[in-house]
Amino acid sequence: MKLIFTQEEANAARKIIGELRTALEGTLNQDDESALWQCFKQSVRSGQVVRDIFGLNPLLQALQTASVAVGDTGLRRDGVVAILLYKGQMLSSDVEIAKKQAAAFGPSVEKIISGLLRIQDLNKKTPVIESENFRNLLLSFAEDMRVILIMIAERVNLMRQIRDTENIQAKQRVSEEAAYLYAPLAHKLGLYKLKSELEDLSLKYLEHDAYYMIREKLNATKKSRDAYIERFITPVRQRLEEAGLKFHMKGRTKSIHSIWQKMKKQKCGFEGIYDLFAIRIIIDTPLEKEKMACWQAFSIITDMYQPNPKRLRDWLSVPKSNGYESLHITVLGPEQKWVEVQIRTERMDEIAERGLAAHWRYKGVKSEGSLDEWLANIRTALEAGDDLQVMDQFKLDLYDDEVFVFTPKGDLLKFPKGATVLDFAYHIHSRVGSACVGGRINGKVFPIRQQLRSGDMVEIITQSNQKPRQEWLNIVKTSRAKSKIRLALKETQQKEGLMAKEMLERKLKNKKTELSESVMAHTIRKMGFKVASDFYKQLAEGKLDINQVVEKYIEVRDYDLNLNAPAQTRSAEEFNFEMTSDHVPSGHDDELVIGSDLKGIDYSLAQCCHPIFGDPIFGFVTVSGGIKIHRTTCPNAAHLREHLGYRIVRARWSGKGTSQYSITLNVIGNDDIGIVNNITSIISKEEKIMMRSINIDSHDGLFEGHLTVMIEDTSRMEALIRKIRTVKGVKSVSRI
Repeated sequence: MKLIFTQEEANAARKIIGELRTALEGTLNQDDESALWQCFKQSVRSGQVVRDIFGLNPLLQALQTASVAVGDTGLRRDGVVAILLYKGQMLSSDVEIAKKQAAAFGPSVEKIISGLLRIQDLNKKTPVIESENFRNLLLSFAEDMRVILIMIAERVNLMRQIRDTENIQAKQRVSEEAAYLYAPLAHKLGLYKLKSELEDLSLKYLEHDAYYMIREKLNATKKSRDAYIERFITPVRQRLEEAGLKFHMKGRTKSIHSIWQKMKKQKCGFEGIYDLFAIRIIIDTPLEKEKMACWQAFSIITDMYQPNPKRLRDWLSVPKSNGYESLHITVLGPEQKWVEVQIRTERMDEIAERGLAAHWRYKGVKSEGSLDEWLANIRTALEAGDDLQVMDQFKLDLYDDEVFVFTPKGDLLKFPKGATVLDFAYHIHSRVGSACVGGRINGKVFPIRQQLRSGDMVEIITQSNQKPRQEWLNIVKTSRAKSKIRLALKETQQKEGLMAKEMLERKLKNKKTELSESVMAHTIRKMGFKVASDFYKQLAEGKLDINQVVEKYIEVRDYDLNLNAPAQTRSAEEFNFEMTSDHVPSGHDDELVIGSDLKGIDYSLAQCCHPIFGDPIFGFVTVSGGIKIHRTTCPNAAHLREHLGYRIVRARWSGKGTSQYSITLNVIGNDDIGIVNNITSIISKEEKIMMRSINIDSHDGLFEGHLTVMIEDTSRMEALIRKIRTVKGVKSVSRI
């Protein structure tokens, strides 16, 4: 339907056009007006421009928004042209055609339009507008700061126009956005007047009764309030003048929104807010005498009126993080009323009134980082009114070190600049990260190393056979992802090490040779490895020939057991122990000391009880002459002592456990989802403990598992058993 102007709308439009011509005189190009008029007519004729959900005329809104932008934010030609095009012409469904039309007005206008369209697309994702991340995302989206200024001006105008609308639901949504999104943006830019207007109007529409109650009470008390302020100021002014201070004073009434927030915070009525206004004493003094002058005024006032020490705020000695400096004191004035007094200098007042940009006007006052510098540049550009030369070149670098991206559900996440798809995956979950093979960014597939940009919608693609790699540490940016990758690599290495060890054991069995941990440790050192995990890692990766490892193992074993010199080897039955004093027990009986330096004796650990370092043990001389080491609690111990006691040799461990021994744990517990994973996870995180096999049998709601692990000694074994017992659902853990 063709848009038709009412007489009232036509009159309002003519008035605003005249005001804009005057304000923009000298900055508009010769053909700007006619070109804009052609765009407007084309949009109206094609039916692209229609009234919005509030019944408002978008072309009139464009003119009204331009008026706010010029009057309150200092925008000039490019900003105004962009507003009129965006509101009047950009409603076209063909965005590319619209961009081409914008390009006809110059690259600066095209850039602003592009930014407005980008944010329009961002709003369709409907994230939580209360989020500070979303406000920062908007700022990071706006390479040209005028995009944000136009957004604020547009929302201020809309809030002014929807007072009488019947669309209550839409009005409420717009008002909530004004309070949570646009007012904080205006505050960040130092646009305090627009910020207060947005807050007051949102309160007016969202909490109608509260707004009008406060407004009526403020109006009712204005006359008496002004009179009271004068009664308070007069004697103070006299005393300050007598002290030789150069100053001026003024009273300030709180905004309706601020009063309502204070009423809610203090849980009291309007009458309970005693600081409806504040008296400001602004002293004109050189920078080096500021503190002295402020404390002098403080002393004079507290001599005249009783101060409330609990209400003293000294932001003079330690300024706020945003640069605010002032002395605040609440005193008991005439008629026993509490009055807040703010004492500051001209420099401090300019910072308080005009935002962080004032920092840059005084030598020796440094800004508080990139935020201050950014805001200062904006305010300076706006105040200078040099829109064409300064604002056209202005680019946002405030959030250069951060990017804000969306999950498929619309949640907004923050990452450091340079973060990749893999960072995003590990942020979601470590299992998602470890299985990540790429991601869909805004619907297109990208590899794991693709860097994220603000506003991206990211979905992770996973594959079950994917596993972390060492080079991933060079792809990710966040410390969280790096630590999770390192942990995953360690777990993968342990699993691969176990598989390599099992493969080696099978090879040795084929040669009728049992794997001895002490011999294996010696073999690993002989092959130049300091750490066993590095050896098994290379074996798993195929960098070591397993046949060569087996040959080396047999060579080392033969050397350790002195099998290459049979003439010197005697049967254990006729072996005479030559014990040193360190090896002789209290009973002076012969005792076999089991350790890594034991040479010339053919001994092995019994398979029936699998003794490990720390277990009470004894030796049993076999028919072949070798010695089998048994635990004293071995199931066969009683039989051996009773029938073959003459073959038993006392034995004990020497030194400290350094080899690894095989033990099997019997675990019984509830057959719950994830319980086995929890148990194996505990084992995988333990240093110097490797799991060789696991066998699970489940029935009647219970499971019974046999876990075979490689471990150094009984103390580590007992610690491991205690940890497994803490797993929810585990009923018992015992060594077999």
